[in-house]
Amino acid sequence: MKDRNIVIIGGGAAGMMAAIRASRLKGDVILIEKNPELGRKLLLTGKGRCNLTNASDLESFIECFSGNGRFLRDAFKAFSNLDLMNFFEDRGVKLKTERQRRVFPVSDKAIDILDALKKELKKNGVKVHYNLEVENIIIKDNKVKGIEVKGKKNILCDAIILSTGGVSYASTGSSGEGLKMAERLGHKLISLRPGLIGLMTKDKYPRLLQGMPLKNIRITFSNGKKKVTSEIGEFMFTDFGISGPLVLTLSGMVVDWLKAGKKVSAYIDFKPALSEEQIDARFLRELKVNPKKSIKNFLKGMLPLRLIDVFLEMSDINTDKTAGQVTQRERRKLLFLFKALPLKISRPRPINMAMITKGGISLKEINPKTMESRRIKRLYFAGEIIDVDANTGGFNLQAAFSTGYLAGESAAK
Repeated sequence: MKDRNIVIIGGGAAGMMAAIRASRLKGDVILIEKNPELGRKLLLTGKGRCNLTNASDLESFIECFSGNGRFLRDAFKAFSNLDLMNFFEDRGVKLKTERQRRVFPVSDKAIDILDALKKELKKNGVKVHYNLEVENIIIKDNKVKGIEVKGKKNILCDAIILSTGGVSYASTGSSGEGLKMAERLGHKLISLRPGLIGLMTKDKYPRLLQGMPLKNIRITFSNGKKKVTSEIGEFMFTDFGISGPLVLTLSGMVVDWLKAGKKVSAYIDFKPALSEEQIDARFLRELKVNPKKSIKNFLKGMLPLRLIDVFLEMSDINTDKTAGQVTQRERRKLLFLFKALPLKISRPRPINMAMITKGGISLKEINPKTMESRRIKRLYFAGEIIDVDANTGGFNLQAAFSTGYLAGESAAK
């Protein structure tokens, strides 16, 4: 196999895996990173624990992507979740599978994943250049010829893999420069939106409850005509509105509804395992035993203290009342809140605070079997720069590793 000079722009998960695969196929590989270090965003994944993939089967993987999952079928077949897990296990990084089949290093340290990748880069002779900013891609006769580097001489090459990410987590250096380069070369971009993002609310009461984590709840989002309901899981009130795993997972759909000009409401079910009738029966049973108990103390066994004040205010119940003084109408209001506490969603948080970027280079302009551009020969794309995104759970990171692997393999052949 003939050696090729391959330049990879962007040293995140996709770029590092692309460099590793290309170099193992005897490509002369240069990895360019504008930061002083590799994998900044990788270190933040899974709250620093690195949820590197998910142990689900291929079809389940594809279903977790928001409409574009089928595009990744070839990439996942080239480098599956099992391949990724074996890659790290073979390099001494022990892994574990937690709830919802999320895979983490046993150490719970993202740095162990990054260190394994860096060692492999070094082992395979990848030349890593730090603190370099690529300004443009040089094209001649519709083929890649090299790159223009700010303040440096041009670097000539036979192939380029663009893996600069999206615009989320701007603090890690994701400023969208790769997207701009691709657009200048004529590639169509699907509008960029925040994905896996907290949602801001018009209601003020979440601020009173900020920092309060809630477990075993369910949330439903509705735009008036369509609704989507989460699984049972974790949720959190914040100073801006709502967040937590359940919100992040469904936020992509909510963002698209809001972008389309639709009004979106959320309804929190605090007792998803119980019906409204069952909650009422429990209420009445305890009412017979403690009718003179203050309504606030009465509700302590059913709700966190700060949430009780919100429930009573929204139900127009005087906090001085005893449980026995609560009218049937007031009780019905309380029961409704237990099953569907309402919120009005105003907008998502800014895209630079999102965990991932929705949108990116149109899939119609990328060959899914090779990750090569359909417009420019020997130009490849990998990772978040592509218009694919998924739920939380390790799916997005696996997509980065798989597209990086396939792009690296294709560029080296």
